[in-house]
Amino acid sequence: MTVFLLIGGVGAALLLLAVLVGDLLDSLFNFDAIDSDFFSFAGLAGFVGALGFAGAIALSVVHSLPIAIVSGVLVGLGVGALAAWLTARLKDPSRDSDSTVRSHHLIGRTGRVIHDIPAGGLGEIRVSVNGHPTKLNARAAEPIGAGTLVEVTAVLSPTSVMVRHGEPVHP
Repeated sequence: MTVFLLIGGVGAALLLLAVLVGDLLDSLFNFDAIDSDFFSFAGLAGFVGALGFAGAIALSVVHSLPIAIVSGVLVGLGVGALAAWLTARLKDPSRDSDSTVRSHHLIGRTGRVIHDIPAGGLGEIRVSVNGHPTKLNARAAEPIGAGTLVEVTAVLSPTSVMVRHGEPVHP
């Protein structure tokens, strides 16, 4: 039983390390080379921890080493698959449906000039994305006066965009 408890303790320690260090361990053990998010250090640690603790519980209940090993492996596979699935869900970029404003959300949006945009200089616009009003520095090919509706055509930096007069794509 001591061996199973040690395996479970090592798995729990590895899982704690995976939570603290995150993606560093996945790239260190080259899990990123596998073209899938299914294998992860957290998933492997979950498998080892569950194998050890489930094996110890099974051994104390049935007093049979083969049954304890099979029980530990089955429970470990289940916990490891669950941990890998949760890790993949958290890393999934397609789940970017939250209300956080990202740079790519700005392109095509309509905003209003709040400080004149001079030729070759910076002005300011206000854009609303997902209900979040965002004030940005803006450049344009021609001067644009305050109060004018503009369309964001490019993101120049995290705080500045390129705009133009035009038909709004996303009112």
